[in-house]
Amino acid sequence: MEKIEHHTPGLTAKNVGKLAALFSNCATESQDGHGKLTRAVDFDQLRQELSTSVVEGLRERYDLDWPGKREALLAANVPIAKTLRPCREESVDFDATKNLSQSAFFAA
Repeated sequence: MEKIEHHTPGLTAKNVGKLAALFSNCATESQDGHGKLTRAVDFDQLRQELSTSVVEGLRERYDLDWPGKREALLAANVPIAKTLRPCREESVDFDATKNLSQSAFFAA
């Protein structure tokens, strides 16, 4: 039987790599929560690279903000270690609904 990976890919590291490939002078390093050096992006430098004029800082604009928004953005990129599995016993006419493709089925 084929082993199924139950974690989503780490998108943050992949996206930082893509940005570093496009804008090498925006690539930098920072320390994570454990003191380990990790690849990062200098967003001020990236903002300047993508601008046709000198960027001096934040400008007034409309924004939707709430407490914990930054943490929510970080959490959205964290790999997930959970898997949804079909529950045939609680389903109505499970085999005929066509809600899931056959490739979505796997042994529990």
